[in-house]
Amino acid sequence: MNRSSHRLPCERAAGGAAGVTGSTGTTGEPHDRPRRLVVGLSGSSAPQLGIAFLEALHGLRQVETHLVVSEGARRSLELEAGVDPDHVAKLADAVHDVRDLAAPISSGSFLTEGMVVIPCSMRSLAAIATGNSTDLLTRAADVALKERRRLVLVTRETPLNLVHIRNMETVTLAGATVLPPVLGFYHRPRSVEDLVAQVVGKVLDQFGVAHDLFRRWGSDG
Repeated sequence: MNRSSHRLPCERAAGGAAGVTGSTGTTGEPHDRPRRLVVGLSGSSAPQLGIAFLEALHGLRQVETHLVVSEGARRSLELEAGVDPDHVAKLADAVHDVRDLAAPISSGSFLTEGMVVIPCSMRSLAAIATGNSTDLLTRAADVALKERRRLVLVTRETPLNLVHIRNMETVTLAGATVLPPVLGFYHRPRSVEDLVAQVVGKVLDQFGVAHDLFRRWGSDG
């Protein structure tokens, strides 16, 4: 994720989802336009969730992804996941500099399906809850709320204090979905990867993206 390349926000990786089209959905997009999803990675623990989410979308090729990574997330990718942020950037169709408030995703006129912040730190949650859009990640989240588009926050912290809980209440009342990465076991996971896949699948469900990342309750598969 070379910072000099961030000024080319709409440059797409080869084999991306630029040609994928979908229905008008909640944004009123024409049928001949690609389905776009903004993906934010903030500086919370568990950057593996964000990596797995991008990998899933990259493999499914149903949605054009626009990625913004906070400075904190860059560090957590290196320290917790042991990966170069540049490698993660290659999973997205377009990458935007977190400092570039003139990027397309900072405007409501840039049509998208919505945004997910995965993982979402308590700092990012607080900024979104208070409308304190000091960088592109929080501005893009604010855009999703004001345009009444789906905003999913995969909040990663435990235990929660009252400030966290009240911020979660605030964003929920504003229209966001708070989706903590709570472990599920009904699909009989056999590895950490299975647990992560189930969380990623639950997020994809929020945006109507078809997948087979985990066995659903009541299914035979």
